[in-house]
Amino acid sequence: MGQHNVYNGLAAIACGIVEQIDIQTIKEGIESVPGIRGRFELVNKGQDFTVVIDYAHTPDGLKNVLLSGRRLNPKRIITVFGCGGNRDREKRPQMGDISTRLSEHTIITTDNPRNEDPEEIIKEIEAGIQTKLYEVIIDREQAITRALRDAREGDLVLIAGKGHETYQIFGDEKIHFDDREIVEKVLDGTIKNR
Repeated sequence: MGQHNVYNGLAAIACGIVEQIDIQTIKEGIESVPGIRGRFELVNKGQDFTVVIDYAHTPDGLKNVLLSGRRLNPKRIITVFGCGGNRDREKRPQMGDISTRLSEHTIITTDNPRNEDPEEIIKEIEAGIQTKLYEVIIDREQAITRALRDAREGDLVLIAGKGHETYQIFGDEKIHFDDREIVEKVLDGTIKNR
């Protein structure tokens, strides 16, 4: 799923043709790819809404993944994202604007704050927002839990920014944190309402 994956598949097919690999082998190869972890990754535990985890951590990446999500015709898109610390600060307000324009609801949270104050990062994201259709939940686990608890049938929940990463960085400390694990625990009831 996702237009970027279609483009990647077409590039792989073109390379196969140039290398004179027969089309049936190319087809079987493409069909055998289960997807790339953290790249428009679907998490399905039998819920009646769609959950996508994506590494989108730039304005362009977030815009593209939201537009890909929109092509699935969800009733609503609920986006959870944050911006990393000690990185390009100019993108923060842009990403706030993009998420709130292309989602019905946005939850701004912590990504990898590194040596920055998460609240200050979030304020810079908020500077680009021109709507009230968002909320701030600093704790990423709580933000993901909230989005999943608010989701209704036919919605799409996008959890963006960390994708395949299995950690968060606070100062010089790297702690275990995996968006997919949190989603699965919430969906199977291991993490209760918060």
